Amino acid sequence: MNTRPLSRLRRAAALIAGLAVASVALSGCLYAMIPEQSARPAGEKEPDTEGVAADLLPYYSQKLDWTECGTGFECTDVTAPLDWENPGSGEIQLAVVRHRAEGTAVGSLLTNPGGPGASGVDLVLSSLGYAVGPALVENYDVIGFDPRGVGGSTAVTCYDDAEMDDYLYGIPEAQRGSAEWEQELLDGHRAFAEACDANSDGILPYITTVNAARDMDLIRAVLGDKQLNYLGYSYGTFLGATYAQLYPEKAGRLVLDGAIDPAVPGLEVGATQALGFESALRAYMQNCLDSGNCPFSGSVDEAMADLGALLASADRTPLENGDGRLMGADALMTAIIAALYSQDSWDYLTQALEEALQGDPTTAFVLADFYNGRENGTYIDNSSEAFRAYNCMDYPVEDDPAAEAAITAKIAEGAPTIAPYWTGPDPCEVWPYPPTGTRGEIAAEGAGPIVVVGTTNDPATPYEWSESLANQLEEGVLITRVGEGHTGYNKGNTCVDDAVEGFLLDDVVPEDGLRCE
Repeated sequence: MNTRPLSRLRRAAALIAGLAVASVALSGCLYAMIPEQSARPAGEKEPDTEGVAADLLPYYSQKLDWTECGTGFECTDVTAPLDWENPGSGEIQLAVVRHRAEGTAVGSLLTNPGGPGASGVDLVLSSLGYAVGPALVENYDVIGFDPRGVGGSTAVTCYDDAEMDDYLYGIPEAQRGSAEWEQELLDGHRAFAEACDANSDGILPYITTVNAARDMDLIRAVLGDKQLNYLGYSYGTFLGATYAQLYPEKAGRLVLDGAIDPAVPGLEVGATQALGFESALRAYMQNCLDSGNCPFSGSVDEAMADLGALLASADRTPLENGDGRLMGADALMTAIIAALYSQDSWDYLTQALEEALQGDPTTAFVLADFYNGRENGTYIDNSSEAFRAYNCMDYPVEDDPAAEAAITAKIAEGAPTIAPYWTGPDPCEVWPYPPTGTRGEIAAEGAGPIVVVGTTNDPATPYEWSESLANQLEEGVLITRVGEGHTGYNKGNTCVDDAVEGFLLDDVVPEDGLRCE
């Protein structure tokens, strides 16, 4: 498993719904391409173009052409500069979906499900009630969008389905941990990166969180909103905090749930996540043992050792699936990680492990496939490609052998079950473009109160990151959800939901440090 930052933050939003179903069965020429301005449909607000530079005005003043794309949903494309520093050099398209408020709208609410690489359009279209609670559906025009490089927007493209299968599920020939194994993996990462560069039509250098945040301001403006109201999950918290840093005067009511700490270096991110998933895995195992219907027995330590033995066995002798695919230890670990995003998935994990102990990887492949965006042999999104593109541009590559050795030792000690399948060569070492992102605290001075939600045993974005981001922000407000799983809002905790919705709907700032048991 690769140690690149945020490597486990994909597809959490779609996982539970998917498993439930599975269980049942450029210059003047550029500006000419921007839609011609004409009379706006009744009910549509004029774009907010106040203070916009002349070279960006054609983008900020564009008319949106909404079309019905499902009952109660409208879709459109927004034209954005490829390079915000040089708006005349090219353009991209941003896919946007809107669900109008069912009652009286207080404005638009942009959402982002994380990743980086998850589709906000798909989340809103397929799981509106998962993305936001009923009170927000009633009172906000809920906006989903695919960030640049993602899904229905101008997208990063790398491999076809067969090539993706080999890249994500292939089993290395060399012995794990050997120099030959490292080189084999690095060669695979290089081939993937070269394919991304060849097939993505020159967009890779511009797939960055800073550019995506600038795109969000464009979406805000063409919707006619003076300020941005926003609910971001997981990686979406980094996107939202970046927006507040860039446009503090345009920041409205921002909620950042399951926070990324923007100041933590990449190596430390990987280590913290490994320890977080190990902690969640131990919590799962205790629950499994207490249930009386667990394929493991004894103490948690003994059961974890037996799980480690299962992983080692799959590493030596991969498990054959009914479709002919082989599941090695890396893919089995992906399945485990996928189920740890939500306590609601623990029963599926028990089923997967029980089957795997009998040599059957069927349910484990269901979990891994949903994590990777694979359905019936086809990759239904480009989350893996976009994920790599964002992280390789956002995070500086760290070349410090001593620091890497220390991090490896930290993971081995604190996450012994996960550690053997977590480390490996950094795929961004061979990315075709140097990163432009930096790591540092975000204060967002002048943005006003920003609500941060953290869950105490969140494996993907550990609670300490939410604490840190809330402390960094000039007016950060921390809400703590005591519990398991990834993110805290709309997960059945009334205390969290009331505080978040009171802020987004009525501008009632929650008590800083509010703790929701």
